[in-house]
Amino acid sequence: MSNTTIQLNEELYDYLLSVSLKEDEVLTSLRKTTSSMPGSRMQIAPDQGQFMAMLIKIMGAERLIEIGTYTGYSTLVCAMAMDKGQIIALDSDPVSTSVAKEFWKIAGVDHLIDFRLGDALVSLDKIINDEDGLSSFDFIFIDADKRNYKNYYEIGLQLLRENGIIIFDNVLWSGAVADSKDQNENTVALRELNDMLYKDNRIELSMIPVGDGLTIVRKKEQ
Repeated sequence: MSNTTIQLNEELYDYLLSVSLKEDEVLTSLRKTTSSMPGSRMQIAPDQGQFMAMLIKIMGAERLIEIGTYTGYSTLVCAMAMDKGQIIALDSDPVSTSVAKEFWKIAGVDHLIDFRLGDALVSLDKIINDEDGLSSFDFIFIDADKRNYKNYYEIGLQLLRENGIIIFDNVLWSGAVADSKDQNENTVALRELNDMLYKDNRIELSMIPVGDGLTIVRKKEQ
């Protein structure tokens, strides 16, 4: 027993995966493809993906937004957890997302994914103003440029239904957020986000040390 979270070394992490991860072959193949690409560290951990998929199944989520797609692993793992519905996936990189589209089609879930290339803030504004998206989404995953996390959050909260969930990735930033001497722009942005979420009475939250740190936010009933 322990009253603190256990630290995972490589051996223990490998064990964790060996007795818990059940990854579809197409997901494994996508991870392998991504590993040789620029920015491959942006790929979420497979156990994180499996955790997100379980949340989607428990919620019965049908309307999702993903902000930051890269090569589409998180999009794919979420789509494969859905029986019906739609994921609006937002990203500005046509190169990495071309890989994503290929694997979505291989997995047979491309019909569940509405990919929109361009500035995510512009796309989110359009969903609010042109598509009557207010309070209509079940689940939002934010894994994009850290400087805009607070902006994505405020818009996302408008789009989220009551009791819906927002998940933020990279909230521990390899531990840098705890180092007050680290004044890197991304580190500061994440530190400010974490402080803001903690003080926000509109939500409940839990930060967990999965991957590079996840914060799970539930929008309270008004």
